[in-house]
Amino acid sequence: MLDHIRIVLVNTTHPGNIGAVARAMKNMGVSDLCLVAPKRYPDEEATARASGATDILDSARVVDELHEALEDCQLVVGASARGRHIPWPVINPRELAAIAVPSPERGAVGGVGRNRVAILFGREDRGLTNEELHACHHHVHIPSVEGFSSLNVAAAVQVICYELRMASLHQVEAEKPQWGTDWDIELADHAELERMFEHLERTLIDIDFLDPDNPRQLMPRLRRLFLRAVPDKVEVNVLRGILKSVNRTMLSQADDKRTGD
Repeated sequence: MLDHIRIVLVNTTHPGNIGAVARAMKNMGVSDLCLVAPKRYPDEEATARASGATDILDSARVVDELHEALEDCQLVVGASARGRHIPWPVINPRELAAIAVPSPERGAVGGVGRNRVAILFGREDRGLTNEELHACHHHVHIPSVEGFSSLNVAAAVQVICYELRMASLHQVEAEKPQWGTDWDIELADHAELERMFEHLERTLIDIDFLDPDNPRQLMPRLRRLFLRAVPDKVEVNVLRGILKSVNRTMLSQADDKRTGD
């Protein structure tokens, strides 16, 4: 029931943590593990700490860049223990479970349903970078006590996978989407969203709305706006169609100006 959930570990330093994460995942019925540029892997210590969850390690995918881990995912959630310069939608593990594994009572929050969900966990010493967190629709925060809030990555994965499993145990076959009808279009995946953001940034530069030498926080804020909406494939295509129309108009105006000169 949780085969649409992907746990993504970014730049993990200690191989034992990878093995402990595999064990935590198998305890809760989550099997899709992706490792982004781990410092040491494969490694005997990872196998030892997995304590029998070696099938998770054997099937784990290892990639060099984060976008490779996310390109087929429709919802991306980043684990973050600290506040950021730009506020982002923050949820707790139970709220994440309500989104990622919707029950008939709750419905498919945001139309997410059973689309592929990636949950990112960062480096042991400093977590995820701001840029990595800007690729996320939501940030998930485990509300530990303020005086001792640091969690081992495997412990954090265990907490979140537990909430996912508890939600899945309450799920029934007849799922009820949020608006009382099946969502008609698949959600846009990460790769489609990244292409849209690249197109948007180029266009904003072309129309002199975005100064590349002084971008301030414009693109992160626009990312937050669009990711909060969890757009589907058609909505992304419509937005890119608008951008293409702007591009054509600018080219036409430039041609007219040259002709007039």
